[in-house]
Amino acid sequence: MKTYPGAMLLAIVGSVWLSGCQMQRDKPTDAQIEVVGMKAIQEADASAERKLMSWSQQNLPVAQRELALVYQQRPQQRKDALRLFEQAARGGDIAAAYELGEMLRTGVVNVPPQPLAASTWYTQAAQQGHARAALALALLYKNGDGVARNDLQAAHWLQTASAGGNPHAMFLLSYFYRDGQGVPQDAARARALLEEAAEHEYPPALQELAMTVEVGDEHSPKDLHRASHLLKEATEHRHNNWNRF
Repeated sequence: MKTYPGAMLLAIVGSVWLSGCQMQRDKPTDAQIEVVGMKAIQEADASAERKLMSWSQQNLPVAQRELALVYQQRPQQRKDALRLFEQAARGGDIAAAYELGEMLRTGVVNVPPQPLAASTWYTQAAQQGHARAALALALLYKNGDGVARNDLQAAHWLQTASAGGNPHAMFLLSYFYRDGQGVPQDAARARALLEEAAEHEYPPALQELAMTVEVGDEHSPKDLHRASHLLKEATEHRHNNWNRF
């Protein structure tokens, strides 16, 4: 059978078109969206940003969150970031709920800080185990920022954040147990939390523990060698951003 060049070209174009249609129909995985999001942010890749825009219009919460993270870097588009974070959060994305809480708490251009509104979104994320959201919510209750000061609530959310591995929360919760603030006073539990935060190389915990073992207490004898080691660790790690947890 004779094959004509024009027919072959039409067949190739048709195959490519069908393949493209299939890609449009196939929903990307969350991991694929996040890879494209990283490319859009780290490389300022316009084609990656266009993909995120297309997926966002399909009401994919992870895509909406990733596009919001792109817009969050640009002061003139932070209102768009707020809108997209809210869409994603309403779609069940807990990372978006946390980011929305952060933006509302601090405020953006032409949008004043709204800590009370932020608490709603922090709660949504914290209830699903987001450690940083739980810490942020605990701090609102601890300081009475936008919500009524409530030590019980602060302690509860510090517990959640600590269980999620957040050393800042462990450090604060150690003080709550030491002082009986929102929880029963428990010196042993306070010390255990301080030790755990130090194990996570959290500089304030390392420094606090160093000062404690330098003089000794009921939980451990005086240990100048360990105190010196802990202070050195604190100095080495202080430059890191420990609120990233």
